[in-house]
Amino acid sequence: MQLEGRIIVVTGAGSGIGKALVKQFVAEGAKAVVSVDIDAGNALQTAQEFGCIAMTADVTREDDIIRIIEETERDVGPIDLFCSNAGVMGGASEQSPNQEWEFTWQVNVMSHVYAARHLVPRMIQRGGGYFLNTASAAGLLNQIGGAAYGTTKHAAVGFAEWLALTYAHQGIKVSLLCPQAVRTAMTANVDNDAIRAASNDGMMEPDQLAAIVVEHLRRDAFLILTHEEVKVYMQRKASDYDRWIGGMNRLLQRLTGKTP
Repeated sequence: MQLEGRIIVVTGAGSGIGKALVKQFVAEGAKAVVSVDIDAGNALQTAQEFGCIAMTADVTREDDIIRIIEETERDVGPIDLFCSNAGVMGGASEQSPNQEWEFTWQVNVMSHVYAARHLVPRMIQRGGGYFLNTASAAGLLNQIGGAAYGTTKHAAVGFAEWLALTYAHQGIKVSLLCPQAVRTAMTANVDNDAIRAASNDGMMEPDQLAAIVVEHLRRDAFLILTHEEVKVYMQRKASDYDRWIGGMNRLLQRLTGKTP
């Protein structure tokens, strides 16, 4: 994926990772970048700051995703790269309310499904296209203090894999972004088991992440890791699942102060 001259949509673009991606894509010479956020003011601020297009959408609503796709392709041109980036942290445990679990599922999983459902046929018809789906290292490793987050991010990983393996021969490319801790509004509250666990290897700045993403997009890489430690953790998990679970439980106890 060469970004120069491309038409790109980024959801969750009002702040954090999404805003950094917009900034980077504009710097790379994209023809047009559409800044999408549920907060109209934030979407507009990003668009004005980097000279792109603002749209408002709730990614949990399929009709909103359809509208973003149709308006972009009608008024700007065919979407080359759709960055399904919006995400939420919710559902700390199995005791969390059903509404939290459902909302987290809709944002972290179904938003990816809606985008693919309505873009894949268009992309195939014109010879191909690209999806960048933001999941999390939690989708590979799980999340201490974040039951719904870890579960839905696993599902997001699974869907991105399925999308890639199903449509690769029809010109559909997929990259899966799995960052560990990044300094965003989501991680601003450090007095939280989930955030303390995720930031155990340090907190990355969004602009650093965006540069890593572009490097991986140039290689059409499926998995984009921002923290090299995650690859080691994945290998440990795969090689000895029981030991890995035991280690995660000990980390949980340390973070919650239940062990010295």
